[in-house]
Amino acid sequence: MAKRVLAIGIEPGSADDSAFPQFTPELVRSYIEAQLSRLCDAGYEVTSCLIDLDLTAEAAVAAALREERFDCVVIGAGLREPKQRLLLFEKVLNLVHRLAPDAAICFNTTPADTVEAVQRWIEP
Repeated sequence: MAKRVLAIGIEPGSADDSAFPQFTPELVRSYIEAQLSRLCDAGYEVTSCLIDLDLTAEAAVAAALREERFDCVVIGAGLREPKQRLLLFEKVLNLVHRLAPDAAICFNTTPADTVEAVQRWIEP
């Protein structure tokens, strides 16, 4: 049976890209889609959970975690930086800890290394 992965990240249209204007929402979205495809091609079953930066973020993550059992949860770099997102990152991390206690947790460093992050912790 394939290992299940939940990929949590910021909806590209919600992120402030002023610090990195070359990373348009479309470009970031294409990186995310490519990584999800790579995960599927590597033998994982993947669920994407892209969240906004508002009050619905926690509810969206909780709903995704309650819907299925996951072997691994990868949390995107956009949730860890900038520092203004620290509280949201902590809330997401605590939801994962509470609702998916058996899942490995990993972090990508860019929208292009999600597969490698997952593979550090589980095989397909």
